Amino acid sequence: MNIFPLNKYSHIFPDPKFACDEGILAYGGDLDPNRIITAYRNGIFPWYNENDPILWWSPNPRLILELNEFKVSKTLQKSINKNIFEVKFDTNFTQVMIECQKIKRNKQNKTWINNEVIKAYTKIHKMGFAHSFEAYLDGELVGGGYGIVIGDIFCGESMFSKVNDSSKVALYHLVQRLKKKNFRLIDCQIPTTHLKSLGAKTINRENFLNIIHSASYSLVTF
Repeated sequence: MNIFPLNKYSHIFPDPKFACDEGILAYGGDLDPNRIITAYRNGIFPWYNENDPILWWSPNPRLILELNEFKVSKTLQKSINKNIFEVKFDTNFTQVMIECQKIKRNKQNKTWINNEVIKAYTKIHKMGFAHSFEAYLDGELVGGGYGIVIGDIFCGESMFSKVNDSSKVALYHLVQRLKKKNFRLIDCQIPTTHLKSLGAKTINRENFLNIIHSASYSLVTF
């Protein structure tokens, strides 16, 4: 297995086809916003533990959610119909990341979302490429997530939920928004049982890379 070192002064990445199926492709570099955007445009994303070198991934298979295949369960539909959550977009991006940072996953104390990552993605948000979807209950942010837009593809990064169904309702409204804006799909990156239950499916890396390289940038805005 080859893991390629990145040049700190160049944003060029190795071909993601060289990555093992687990997905580790390269290490090093930095979290310069332009490097991160270049990575996403090539089907690559950063994911690493704090105090470790930055690792860059392109897993095989890849999890995607076709917008028309999003599954709304009876329970979720009831939550949507109750209309108890106020859903907003891009009103509290950094706080969404902070809430995602707090979520414990797989018995770990915190996610890979460290302060350096929050700072970098907040810059990307200000550049217009990163976006958040948010659910509020009585004025309090209780669920949502964030991701990066590459043409007509929304690359989902992380979600959090403080109240039952809050993140799912926010995701539902994100899907509806993306449909209206002529987006193609959501990249969910790593396969999970939760996302598969919502309609996400796996495709092989080569197919995903073909999709990301053919992303349409014409007349598509979030």
